Amino acid sequence: MSRRHPIIAVTGSSGAGTTTTGQIFSRMFASEGIAAAMVSGDSFHRYTREQMARLAAKGQFGERNHFALAANHIDRLEALFYDYSHTGNGRYRQYVHDEDRDLVAEGHKPGTFTPWGPLPADTDALFYEGLHGGVVSDNYNIAQYVDLLIGVVPIVNLEWIQKIHRDTHQRGYSQDAVVQTIINRMDDYVHDIVPQFSHTHINFQRIPLVDTSNPFVARDVPSEDESMVVIHFRETAEVDFPWLLQAIPQSSLSRHDTLVIPGPKMALAMDLIIRPMVQSLMAGRTFA
Repeated sequence: MSRRHPIIAVTGSSGAGTTTTGQIFSRMFASEGIAAAMVSGDSFHRYTREQMARLAAKGQFGERNHFALAANHIDRLEALFYDYSHTGNGRYRQYVHDEDRDLVAEGHKPGTFTPWGPLPADTDALFYEGLHGGVVSDNYNIAQYVDLLIGVVPIVNLEWIQKIHRDTHQRGYSQDAVVQTIINRMDDYVHDIVPQFSHTHINFQRIPLVDTSNPFVARDVPSEDESMVVIHFRETAEVDFPWLLQAIPQSSLSRHDTLVIPGPKMALAMDLIIRPMVQSLMAGRTFA
């Protein structure tokens, strides 16, 4: 961790909602006047889309299975966090999605990467959103560099419903292909993704209030109005629960360290909970 060069990370699996959370942070940074280096976990995938397809054909990883640490440049991600925490600099790249019109217009092919290069200069903080922001393994300890680590973790059936809906409606995959991806990823999900949520400072877990018993036949994604959000705090000493209960309508405590709120209040809760933490990180930066 670094008081001078703070790192904020949001970690969660594909379809969990980390991208939406990243958008909330972008608005927060803009309103607070914080210049943040925004880094996506996709940029640390080891293989291009075509390379992953060839590996899948050989029985390695499974197509689009980036959950596995071995399918990612975890060493480069750890180096980025180390370098930024010590110097405020580091190297990254961007993964080119089909919808990244600007990168495609520059001549980059979807499913590939831009060249490695330096982070923008003179930033106030590093913000990471992706799969592996809280990894602690035999070979890596990325969580140790993160000043504020947030998990976005829908219950698994809801996560699968969201992924199936996104990948079939927005990315053009068949449902059978998406289900096969979920199956191929399961071992890596259990061993490489889930353990991170024990290292987070806060977890936001959305729970549907409708039947999701069979996520593979669900026709739509449960809405925010059909959900509750469970918010767990690793440390509670500085959490003002009475104020949060008053500020967030229909909220309650299920345990001494766990706040439960209506689904539509998640963005409000994130702002009320996280903004003071971000402000504190910025105020605590030292330049001695």
